[in-house]
Amino acid sequence: MKIAAFEVKDYELKDFERAKEYGLEVDLYAENMCADNVDRVAGCEGVTTLGFSDLSEPMIKKLSELGVKYLATRTVGFNHIDLDACKKYGIRVSNAYYEPYNVADFAVMLMLMLLRKAKISVCRALVNDFSLDGMCGREMRNLTVGVIGAGKIGRAVIGNLQGFGCKVLAYDPYAKDHADGAIFCDLDTIYRESDIISLHVPLTPSNHHMIDAEAISKMKDGVLLINTARGGLIDTDALIAALESEKVGGAGLDTIEAEDGVAHIDLRARIVNKRDIFYLKQFPNVIFTSHYAFFTEEATSAMVECGLKSLALFGEGKINPFEIK
Repeated sequence: MKIAAFEVKDYELKDFERAKEYGLEVDLYAENMCADNVDRVAGCEGVTTLGFSDLSEPMIKKLSELGVKYLATRTVGFNHIDLDACKKYGIRVSNAYYEPYNVADFAVMLMLMLLRKAKISVCRALVNDFSLDGMCGREMRNLTVGVIGAGKIGRAVIGNLQGFGCKVLAYDPYAKDHADGAIFCDLDTIYRESDIISLHVPLTPSNHHMIDAEAISKMKDGVLLINTARGGLIDTDALIAALESEKVGGAGLDTIEAEDGVAHIDLRARIVNKRDIFYLKQFPNVIFTSHYAFFTEEATSAMVECGLKSLALFGEGKINPFEIK
C-alpha cells in the first residue's frame, strides 16, 4: 500500500524507516500538505500528517478525487480535520495515541514553577539579580488542585499529585469510574474551592471558552490556571483581564488561542501579528511554552507508529483501535 506522509520532522525519520515492516511504501515530505502540493498524493491510498496541514472540506474533496481513502493524523487531537467532509467523501480517519505521562508531568511542572515563581527567579539570575524580594512561594501540600477532565492524562495528573499531599478535586461528566486519590464533584465546586485548576479535556464546540469571565468570577482570588490541552478552552481576553485585576494569580499555558500559525515555527526574523501572545508573555506570573508538553522521544515515536499501524490495518481490512468513528 502506498502512502504519503507530510509534515515529517527530522526526529520522525528513524521511526518512518519501519514503514516496510507494515507493508507500506511511503513518500516523505517535510512540507505541510496544501493546495500547491496535494497532487503528490496521486496514486496513494493513504495520507498521514501532523496538525498544520490543510484538512478543510475542499482539501478532503481533492484527496478523495486523487484516490485517498484513509487519513491518519499523527496527533492525539483531531479538531484540525473536517470530519464531516471526510464522512461525506468516504475518507476514514484515525488519530494517534501515546502514554499520558509526558503531558501530565508537564502540567505538574507548570504548577510548581508558578507556585515557586520560577520565571522571576530565572529572569533575575540572567542579569545577576539574586534578590528574594517578591519571590516567596507556596507549598502544594496546603492547596487544593482541581483537575477538569479525568481521561488518561487527567488521571495521570491525579496520580502525580498524590505524592504532594494536596487535596485533589476532579470533574468529568464522561468518567465511567472515579480515579483513586480524587474527589469527583461538579464544575462550580472545582471553581469555588481550587487553588490550582488544570485543564485536560479535548476542545469541542460545547466547551469552547469554558474558562470565560463568568467561570473565572466563580474562582478563588489568586487561582492558578494550567492549560496543556487546547487553547480554545480559555477565553484569552477574559484571562488577560483577570490577570490584570489579579483575580487570577498566574497561568501556565502550553497552548493558547493565538498559537495558530505560530506554534513550532521560528519567527525571530519576522513580524508577528499575535498581540495576545506578547502581552501574555510580559506578565511575571505567566509561563508560556510552545505547545510542546507532549514532546518526548517516547511520544513522537508512538505518534509515527500509530499512523503507520492505522494505515496498515486499513490496507489489511482489519479493525483499527485508533479509528475515529
